[in-house]
Amino acid sequence: MHRLLSFAPCLLGLALEAATPCRIEVVEQGSGWPVPLVELRTTHQLAFVTDNAGVIAMDAPELMGRETWFTVSGHGYEVPKDGFGYAGVRLKPEPGKTLRVVVQRRLPARRIGRLTGAGLFAESQKLGEHLDWRDQGIHGCDSVQNAVHQGRLFWAWGDTNLPHYPLGLFDMSSATTEVRPAVTLEPPLKLSFDSFTDANARPRSVAKMPGSGPTWVSGYVSLPARDGQPRLVGCYVKIKPPLEAYEGGLCVWNESTLQFDRLRVLWKQTAESPKPPPMPEGHPAFWRDSEGREWLLFGNPLPVLRCPATFEAWQDASTWEVLQPQAALAGAGGEKVTPHTGSIAWNAHRRSWVTVFMEQFGKPSPFGELWYAEADAPTGPWGTAVKVVTHDNYTFYNPRLHPEFSPDDSPLLYFEGTYTKEFAQHAAPTPRYDYNQILYRLDLDDPQLAPARTRP
Repeated sequence: MHRLLSFAPCLLGLALEAATPCRIEVVEQGSGWPVPLVELRTTHQLAFVTDNAGVIAMDAPELMGRETWFTVSGHGYEVPKDGFGYAGVRLKPEPGKTLRVVVQRRLPARRIGRLTGAGLFAESQKLGEHLDWRDQGIHGCDSVQNAVHQGRLFWAWGDTNLPHYPLGLFDMSSATTEVRPAVTLEPPLKLSFDSFTDANARPRSVAKMPGSGPTWVSGYVSLPARDGQPRLVGCYVKIKPPLEAYEGGLCVWNESTLQFDRLRVLWKQTAESPKPPPMPEGHPAFWRDSEGREWLLFGNPLPVLRCPATFEAWQDASTWEVLQPQAALAGAGGEKVTPHTGSIAWNAHRRSWVTVFMEQFGKPSPFGELWYAEADAPTGPWGTAVKVVTHDNYTFYNPRLHPEFSPDDSPLLYFEGTYTKEFAQHAAPTPRYDYNQILYRLDLDDPQLAPARTRP
């Protein structure tokens, strides 16, 4: 009995040691910055993915104390391949030990971190780090919209997944932050949202329009009105299976109820009118032309419609002008690049209009390749496009520029997009990251972007 009692502390010590993860940090070569969304996979297909701090809590007991091969993959981040063509590292995990993996960034855009979803610091928290972080109560969300209104930055997302049931929100979830968030926009990224919630403190919908099916709102913008009060407005569509619009119209933010109200129906699907007409949707941008007139441009990415930049003109279809965007851009390698989704903005540092857009049917991922380009005018012509983000069989769509994050004299340009397995070829969803927004940063002084300064 005494022997058993004396052996018990040893067993407890072994159990505690086995339960202590090995800390693996993944950093960028040169800068030493943490890199989120890098996967380490073993030869028996255990996969570990870095969190917003670039950290993995490796807790597999069968790997402790054993030299282990980890294949490294990271959507634009990589390690050199060995003589057999394998890209990975050998590590010997030990409980409580810290190991480091250094990865090389292939393209100009630097991944800053995930903005939305749960478990942004899940791996770190297993190690007792970043315990102050609290998630916003959602598991996933689609396609961001932004507008600066009443001194706040309004955010809204499409279909939103919640923890408590497979069916979440389908009429836009929303939140606000400071216009220039009072956090460092470097990894580890910690951007807290002030969400619009219901009586149970859960995120709620803010755009329930009459009719069945989801409501999607785009074209978010705050406009001056004759009465002196700015209006937050948008363009909505109602959706039926399989993702087909059957109604579209205008909506206005109600400052009392904190939700959108329908202002006017512009189109209903009929046999005579199967597709919606041009509407003020997509991502807007303000523009003052050479004659001093203020315009509001709508496009996704390049402008397809404009109207005078007032609340009254925005709702008056007689003031709308349809534009013909550039169909394709020339890539830095001479290839033809067809834009699909994205946004534009004026950039004071470059003294030009800039765009980040997703390529239609790009390679290696059909809807995961992002490009950067510049123009002297928002209507083009747009110059040479440079690829800035890539994905290996994963989608990254609807990129949205954040010019409000950068001071006028800054060369740094921020943008986000939706990371999802949808429209990829049988892609396995990345735990926690799938169907969420990821923030990237471009240094516009990067020599790799020099070809974008070439004008047609």
